[in-house]
Amino acid sequence: MNCFKGPFLFSLAFFAASLAQSAAVVKFATLAPEGSTWMNVMKEWNQELEQKSGGELKFRFYAGGISGDEKDMVKKIRFGQLHSGGFTGVGLGEIAPEARILDAPFLFKTSAEADHIYQAFDKEWRGAFEKNGYVLLGWAEVGFIYFFSNTPVRNLQDLKGVKMWMWEGDPIAEVSFKTMGVHPVPLSITDVMTSLQTGLIDGVYSSPLAILALQWFTKTKFMSDFQLANASGAVLISKKSFDALPKVQQDLLLATGKKYLSQLTHASRKENIQAIEALKRNGIQVTSLQSPDDARKFEDMGRSARKALVGRLYSQDLLDKVEKSLQEFRSKPKK
Repeated sequence: MNCFKGPFLFSLAFFAASLAQSAAVVKFATLAPEGSTWMNVMKEWNQELEQKSGGELKFRFYAGGISGDEKDMVKKIRFGQLHSGGFTGVGLGEIAPEARILDAPFLFKTSAEADHIYQAFDKEWRGAFEKNGYVLLGWAEVGFIYFFSNTPVRNLQDLKGVKMWMWEGDPIAEVSFKTMGVHPVPLSITDVMTSLQTGLIDGVYSSPLAILALQWFTKTKFMSDFQLANASGAVLISKKSFDALPKVQQDLLLATGKKYLSQLTHASRKENIQAIEALKRNGIQVTSLQSPDDARKFEDMGRSARKALVGRLYSQDLLDKVEKSLQEFRSKPKK
């Protein structure tokens, strides 16, 4: 019997080594295109992972939507074809619907307010993702969202005249537009550019940086300067993939994720401001609402939309806690 022992142990060791090698390659997908700030920071993160792990832990990137829309990415992670993803709120909501409160319309007025809520409810967000089989490696804010269109939007009536895109299957956008009385065209994000070119739509909503990276701005003429929402973003890894890593690699992934995704958020905020100037240089005209009353109307509709999403995405209790925490933060003297 011992004659089989050597080959058996060798085969077992070879299999274990192959498994460990496979587990150390984290297949990561994102809609962000190559050359974008997102991908540049991800590649810097990957370099540090490889260096500090001695080449035993690294990402393999599938950028620019080649793995499909974010719903497709979630499915592929579920089936083990991918391990990790960089998601906007739409993808995050497929995993943990309550996290979509971060994308609620007219909730945040400043980046400082967003930072406060992310930090104050960190335990809740992490628990929500883990409950659904994911580990949060870090937040990476997409930025404040604006309307872009081929006709100026200075009031609600103007907006109703736009053939506005809606990210297909996004309940936040669906309820927000319904509250505004707008009838959008639901499309996958990967179909937006073609639809702008054919005239199926003539309006979108996006952060300034994203509309530059995706080149949608080339098919629009106007940007409305009022902020609709602050779009969330995060990098998640399936808990199954994370748990398969040795503890030292888990710790490295978490520590470096916090570092680089914080850098990404700060870079995105800076570059979103710069992107507005770049859009102006490329002929985009920035328009404002006609009056303070128009702004109040949009904010009132935002509150109505947030309430309408209770029970569908998040609880009344969570909404109350978030809004109360925001009120308390706003009432504190600013340094």
